[in-house]
Amino acid sequence: MSNNYPSRIQLTPQEAALVEIKLALSHSLKERRQKLMTQNELAEKIHSGQLRIAKAENGDASVSIELLIRAMLACGATAQEIGIVIASTGRN
Repeated sequence: MSNNYPSRIQLTPQEAALVEIKLALSHSLKERRQKLMTQNELAEKIHSGQLRIAKAENGDASVSIELLIRAMLACGATAQEIGIVIASTGRN
């Protein structure tokens, strides 16, 4: 039985880099947030919802980089620390 979906999604190098950056930010956000506050507390702090925070921490594609960065900043990350997370991607 065949379906109309490709066996693999083909991403451009730019799209792949963006996905990698978002996943790295998501992972870093989850680690940092778990040490400091609940998802609800973070959601209140950045005027968002708990479900959005959960999606952000789990790498949901619908979450914007802006939300990830706002959440990281609210958890005490500096711009330099966020830059380090981003710079650590794509080292191959």
